[in-house]
Amino acid sequence: MEQTAKKLGKVGVLLGGRSGERDISLMSGQGVLAALRAKGVDAHPFDPAERSLAELAAEKFDRVFIALHGRFGEDGSLQGALEQLGIPYTGSGVMASSICMDKVYTKMIWLAHQLPTPKYAVLDAASELAAVPAQLGLPLIVKPPHEGSTLGLTKVKAAADMPAAYALAAAIDAPVLAEEFIAGREFTIAILGKGKQARALPIVEIIAPDGNYDYQNKYFTDTTKYVCPAHLSAELSAEIARLSVAAYRAAGCEGWGRVDVLLRESDQRPYLLEINTSPGMTSHSLVPMAARAAGISYEDLCVEIAASAGLKMAHGKGQ
Repeated sequence: MEQTAKKLGKVGVLLGGRSGERDISLMSGQGVLAALRAKGVDAHPFDPAERSLAELAAEKFDRVFIALHGRFGEDGSLQGALEQLGIPYTGSGVMASSICMDKVYTKMIWLAHQLPTPKYAVLDAASELAAVPAQLGLPLIVKPPHEGSTLGLTKVKAAADMPAAYALAAAIDAPVLAEEFIAGREFTIAILGKGKQARALPIVEIIAPDGNYDYQNKYFTDTTKYVCPAHLSAELSAEIARLSVAAYRAAGCEGWGRVDVLLRESDQRPYLLEINTSPGMTSHSLVPMAARAAGISYEDLCVEIAASAGLKMAHGKGQ
């Protein structure tokens, strides 16, 4: 690992950005930056919200570690710019990043691959909101399909609450996603690698206060509990890992990512929720937690991810 660190060259850590998850990205990026430097990597911070792509090109980075979350960093737009600039980058390429940033399109791909995901409806200003509970049942989830960190998410318990839930999500995004609520346990699975070499790290179970894994409980409190490896039978653990890797591959992901899964209490059936192609790397984040359970330190994890950086569309090859 020490030799790998020395071969990485000049590394830019892209952090901050212009999305609603800027504050979390700054925390992730600072952690990655410190970890790479601790391993002897020539790493430097770069905030695309404060500096231009022309400045990024002028830095002559040998590679960049994308620690941006949300739009303009995780949605394929930056990945396309890096392809044009010829700068190798971590994580998924243009197409997979764009698909996974849109929870509706992610679901469509999973369903085409016969992978289980909660039932859903796409809502806009013309939608009959009162009809949605009859279609999906109550409670149900309403959320923006292009945001992460549970921004704009509402658990709707009564039909009368639909307009307010829709308005909250629509203020952030359009259209809006309504989703069947799956009552049960919540898990997240970190994945490293590409194609047939993609592998799942130990599964993390998330136990939030009253089942409310919101923005505050994700990043700023210590009341949410995490169990890693999750307490599951060997068979169920293997099935959730298999399903997560299949979901990751179906979307064309590579490098690293994190798949969120719900396990329905009534029949112990797993359902795919979403993929994060640039997961959090803060002190509360789950990919580092899973890595530790696999015997990989935070610093070594950052070096491994940085070492996987590349151009995904080189020589005419797409996702």
